[in-house]
Amino acid sequence: VNFDDQHIWHPYAKIPNAVPTYLVESADNVYLNLEGGKRVIDGMSSWWSMIHGYNNPALNQAIKAQIDQVSHVMFGGLTHQPAIDLCQLLIQITPPGLDKVFLADSGSVSVEISLKMALQYWYNKGRIDKTHFVTPRGGYHGDTFGAMSVCDPENGMHHLFQGVLPKHYFVTKPNPENTSKALADLNKVLKESHNKIAAMILEPIVQGAGGMNIYEPEYLAGVRSLC
Repeated sequence: VNFDDQHIWHPYAKIPNAVPTYLVESADNVYLNLEGGKRVIDGMSSWWSMIHGYNNPALNQAIKAQIDQVSHVMFGGLTHQPAIDLCQLLIQITPPGLDKVFLADSGSVSVEISLKMALQYWYNKGRIDKTHFVTPRGGYHGDTFGAMSVCDPENGMHHLFQGVLPKHYFVTKPNPENTSKALADLNKVLKESHNKIAAMILEPIVQGAGGMNIYEPEYLAGVRSLC
């Protein structure tokens, strides 16, 4: 831990880090077993990536079996059965018409890819002027550069990168009491700037980092109708 404190730069932390760093020796189910015998509950599932729990027997076995077969192969010009199986499952749970899958290795990267796809779509149609995005305030989409540009402008670290981040359109953060106002604001921005907007981006169902703000079904339906 002393070496860690001096040399390893953790996410959302300074160097040297003034906040204690805890050494995890093992983990199971919802528990992290720390150095010294302390056992704590991981209430955020390692930033939501361990929703099935630590040391899950089924997942452990699947990982071991895959490593024994092939640990990694590039996806350019090649494929493998687990990827095919995963994409088939994803298509089964998505709405009709969403039957193409592009695999990414993190949430931020998936957002970067989505932004690029939207821009490329309009570029291929000769609309090189449609280079901006619209998104509700309060959103969080990742910490890579493009993703950060569509995060909430107040809590999304925009102030640290003023003049460098691309400028996008931010509309009213929706809540159960202001659905009509939020949709009216979005409608106004779309009417005024649709010639510059490539796409709208928002988290499905809930703004997590934005305060566990759950979207009203009426708002999502209204967004779909306007777009």
